Amino acid sequence: MNRFNQIFDWIARCFRWVGFLLIYLVDTVILSFATMQVKHPTVVNRSIGMMLIYSAFVLAFITWRYQKQLQSNNPRHFGRTKLTGTRFGQLMAFFFLMYGIQMVWSLLISAHILGTPANQTAVNSQIVQLPFWNLAYSILFAPVIEELIFRGIFLNYFFRQNSRVMNVLGVLFSGMIFGYMHVTSLSTTWIMYSLLGCILGWAYLHFRDIRYNTTLHFMNNALSLLAYL
Repeated sequence: MNRFNQIFDWIARCFRWVGFLLIYLVDTVILSFATMQVKHPTVVNRSIGMMLIYSAFVLAFITWRYQKQLQSNNPRHFGRTKLTGTRFGQLMAFFFLMYGIQMVWSLLISAHILGTPANQTAVNSQIVQLPFWNLAYSILFAPVIEELIFRGIFLNYFFRQNSRVMNVLGVLFSGMIFGYMHVTSLSTTWIMYSLLGCILGWAYLHFRDIRYNTTLHFMNNALSLLAYL
């Protein structure tokens, strides 16, 4: 019976996590709709207003669920860690590691060894059509909510045990799923996105504070997107 309860609990956690993801994706759909209606300012304004209200709800709800999760089960002692000179240096090391991957990626694209990711092409197109809101969303909002879902909630839902094996598996799986959410096919581009996701997972386990991840994700998105303007 205990084994059955464990399986049922795991399935329930899967459904809840997918639910968080779907709630977030609805927000991106609203923004995409507003972008497509750029020739109709009234529709755009109403859609953006709806998106802002919905985004506030999504952020408040998922942050609340994350905090409740840590209160009920937090074996790794995630929370808030003071920013010191050492941690700042470590944060920058993680950033430059991500930047290095982005540079190699860009060189491979420039050399026509890899194509520009469809996800990046779509984002760039949306930025051209509706620059302010798409940039603000991708740089300011997406990093926060994606770190809460892909690192914060995911690792404590499915890889709770604080052991080396669970930590490695958690980083790998969170990275691969993060990659798949950006590229829905097994490819070199998927590997690149997955590597970035793994670095973010590693950073979360290292700092034990989601704010460091949000900062890394923010800097990475800002660098990637602003380079295309």
